[in-house]
Amino acid sequence: MRPLVALVMGVSGVGKTTLAQALSAALGWPFQEGDALHPPENVAKMAAGVALSDDDRGPWLDRIKAWIAARREAGEPGIITCSALKRAYRDRILGPAAERLGVALVFLAAPEAVIAARLARRRGHFMPPALLASQFATLEAPGPAEHPLVVDATQPPAAMEAEALALLAAVDG
Repeated sequence: MRPLVALVMGVSGVGKTTLAQALSAALGWPFQEGDALHPPENVAKMAAGVALSDDDRGPWLDRIKAWIAARREAGEPGIITCSALKRAYRDRILGPAAERLGVALVFLAAPEAVIAARLARRRGHFMPPALLASQFATLEAPGPAEHPLVVDATQPPAAMEAEALALLAAVDG
């Protein structure tokens, strides 16, 4: 498989970090937790139960874009997580379709009820379960024009990893 950057996306609690870490270990690719790139103000807002606005997300999306650009410019693979809920966010991060060569959009899809149950069990994360509804309200699932690699996030982590690895192996840079 030639160098590729995988952007693992989906709502909070869908398993982005779990899958990205597993892919990083399996492929030996560097991993960047997208949440770690949030400005402190964003983390404080979300921890307080306040959904981010598009303006709040701007600096964070630019940091995600810069990380991806650095990997691509170096000709090196990588894996990064980002909710990337709206098409406009993905366009800001990845640019127009013609500029997306070498980037795979891995979309983790699961029903809201499944994610709500996961979030109810999750501890130690700044994103409270109360904001899940706002995540699904904001979500614009990637369509065919974005060529997403859709992974069924209702599966156990090992099955998600196997599915994602198979999808990534089939990508033609």
